[in-house]
Amino acid sequence: MTPSIRLHPADDVLIARAQLVGGTTVEGIPVRGLVPPGHKLATRNIAVGEPVRRYNQIIGFATQPIAAGEHVHTHNLGVGAEGGAFARDYAFGADVKPAPAPREATFLGIRRSDGRVATRNYIGVLSSVNCSATAARAIADHFSRQTNPAALAAFPMIDGVVALTHGTGCGMDTQGMGMQILERTLAGYATHANFWGVIVVGLGCEANQINAWLAHSSLREGETLKVFNIQDTGGTRKTVEKGIALVKEMLPQANAVKREPCSASHITIGLQCGGSDGYSGISANPALGAAVDLLVAHGGTAILSETPEIYGAEHLLTRRAVKREVGEKLIARIKWWEHYTRINEGEMNNNPSPGNKAGGLTTILEKSLGAVAKGGTTNLEAVYEYAEPVTAHGFVYMDTPGYDPVSATGQVAGGANLICFTTGRGSAYGCAPSPSLKLATNSALWQRQEDDMDVNCGEIIEGTSDIQAMGRRIFELVLATASGELSKSERHGYGQNEFVPWQIGAVM
Repeated sequence: MTPSIRLHPADDVLIARAQLVGGTTVEGIPVRGLVPPGHKLATRNIAVGEPVRRYNQIIGFATQPIAAGEHVHTHNLGVGAEGGAFARDYAFGADVKPAPAPREATFLGIRRSDGRVATRNYIGVLSSVNCSATAARAIADHFSRQTNPAALAAFPMIDGVVALTHGTGCGMDTQGMGMQILERTLAGYATHANFWGVIVVGLGCEANQINAWLAHSSLREGETLKVFNIQDTGGTRKTVEKGIALVKEMLPQANAVKREPCSASHITIGLQCGGSDGYSGISANPALGAAVDLLVAHGGTAILSETPEIYGAEHLLTRRAVKREVGEKLIARIKWWEHYTRINEGEMNNNPSPGNKAGGLTTILEKSLGAVAKGGTTNLEAVYEYAEPVTAHGFVYMDTPGYDPVSATGQVAGGANLICFTTGRGSAYGCAPSPSLKLATNSALWQRQEDDMDVNCGEIIEGTSDIQAMGRRIFELVLATASGELSKSERHGYGQNEFVPWQIGAVM
């Protein structure tokens, strides 16, 4: 195994497999100083202002002279004077290819009456506003298997009762974008296949009025959807008692389900990366992309998101757009984000995070080029706004922030019944009601945090596995998890606190 990785013959950098020490030689290049694992080493002398390439794509411009063998990072590489806004060749649809040969795999799913298939079977308690969050949590806590195991002892087919609360719902424009996003998000969860039924608890005087939400979302109360307000019910104690009684009414029917063989075409995966490092775009992300290609061949759906984290790599996606308007919709979202960050006195390169940089990622351009690898190689079928219902099959895109809980919340609201989450620094995350699989980019993380990680993609870095083999392994784990096998995050009880709808607009 060589001490470094060259990703493309035209690249200006090598990636260190382990710490490189000054005085040693890598590919005939004398190393100058220390280069940490996952970080970059210059392959040639680079002048100020010259572009620097990784993956044969521009990841930034030299901010000072860089000598061959020198560590390339934040001290000598930036996105350029225009914040990375150099010309991209969008080439809409240039890389569209025939659909992959169809395959047929099955998993043990839960078939709902409307034909949708669930990977889990929960009852949910949603809050319309932060003011009703405590009551909603108290209702769900009554059915906790940790503190009150008897409550669900007779209902083994129910995965749990979970409260999904949030910090907004009032102090906002009732007609604005923030309210529209919140309504879409709550509607997506209220109707999610992984919930047999949902209770929505409000306060009564909030901006996000439950009756208005029902009307705007074309929803109505029924057997699987109950709504009420604290003020109408008579206070917190009575609200909690009412909620517990309503859940108890749902339990027998919610338990009367069974798992049966279902086509993998019913699996929709939300693709996430958090705590990325210099190995993310080499191991876990492309391995997940290989699993996505398999899922698409089986008729399933994968949702790539985190628009600030595809910035600088969007031209690789527009080339795969099945229609020009699909690619143009993606670029429109990129332009929106440029405007959004500008009016908030920020910039797109505020991302990567300090942890990303410590792991070897220098600019948003570099991070994005690795992040898009999660989406595999198949055609881009559609682009959705945050929390919109995903109706297309295949590889699709949803516009979300890069902040993982907010992004995954939008994906689940859109219909994702499973999340695959790559990490290099050690993100801990779960996402009720959809199980979340964590993919480690490197073996050091796997050894340090195995309790949180489901797959070690560091084997790719070590040369003991390859991207395609790891992709098949991830796909098989997706099928097993969709069939009911618990992920590590589920075993730890993650999922309720990670419900974070995108809060946008003025807080009034």
